[in-house]
Amino acid sequence: MGKVESGSLYGSLELLILKILSHQGPMHGLAIARHISRESEDTFTVDMGSLYPALHRLQGRGFLTWEWLTSEKNRRAKYYALTPQGEKHLHRELACWIGNTRAMLKVLELASEDLS
Repeated sequence: MGKVESGSLYGSLELLILKILSHQGPMHGLAIARHISRESEDTFTVDMGSLYPALHRLQGRGFLTWEWLTSEKNRRAKYYALTPQGEKHLHRELACWIGNTRAMLKVLELASEDLS
């Protein structure tokens, strides 16, 4: 399977960020990007030019908070964490995304039957 660049993830990137922070707890940006890559078995790659604007959008909407902490490499890094409002937004968006994905799969299954 080919790699999917972050531009193709637009709309999904914010959902991935929220889900990762909900599951993993506070993380810095580079760790979030690495986590997405690792968990997708390198299918999704997120460049910093897409990641940080997404983090700032989420923060601006009240879904994330941040604080300066020391990273695993003993460097000062901005760690992002989910807010209660962000957790609620995650659950709403995840339900919507799952519903849309199910509908898409139904249509694609019908389309693949027509190709047979």
